[in-house]
This record gives sequence, structure tokens and C-alpha cells, in this order.
Amino acid sequence: MSKKTNTLLFVLGGTVFNILITIISFFLLLALCSALIFPRLPPDSPAWGWLMAGIFIAAIVISFLVYRLAVKIMMKKIDFEKYFDPIVRPRRPARRD
Repeated sequence: MSKKTNTLLFVLGGTVFNILITIISFFLLLALCSALIFPRLPPDSPAWGWLMAGIFIAAIVISFLVYRLAVKIMMKKIDFEKYFDPIVRPRRPARRD
């Protein structure tokens, strides 16, 4: 496979991995709150919405940290320059006429 194909597959695989980690961490945090916090809240409390938003944001942060850790581990094991094409190339210097 070419470097561009490897890069495309890495980006797609990383996106799917990140989404899965977000979903898993959201449901784990939701289960934790369901067991510990939600039984103590009254049904008409406005804290329900804030807790759900907090759980969602925490799931995104957790997925970011897990993804970053996974990429660091991969970078130690795989030479990225050998197998992947750079996504963003440096700008060419401006021409002086």
C-alpha cells in the first residue's frame, strides 16, 4: 500500500476508535452517575441537565486523552515517516521578485 493509503486508513481508523472510546466512556460515566448521584436527585431538579452535559464533556475529554496515549504508543513502535504521508505540509517560502 502507498503512504497516502496508509494515511487515509490511519485517519479513518483513528476516527472510528475515537468515536467508540467516546461512546464507551459516556455510558460508563452514565452508569457510574446512575448508581451514585441520580438516586439522590429529585426528579424535577435542573441538575439532571447539567450532569448529562458534564458527562458528555467528560467523555470527550477522556476519549481525547486515550487517543493521545494510543498514538504516543504507536509512534514508539512504528516509524510514521516511513509508512505515512504528512497530512499538513509546510508552506513554501514566499517568492521574492
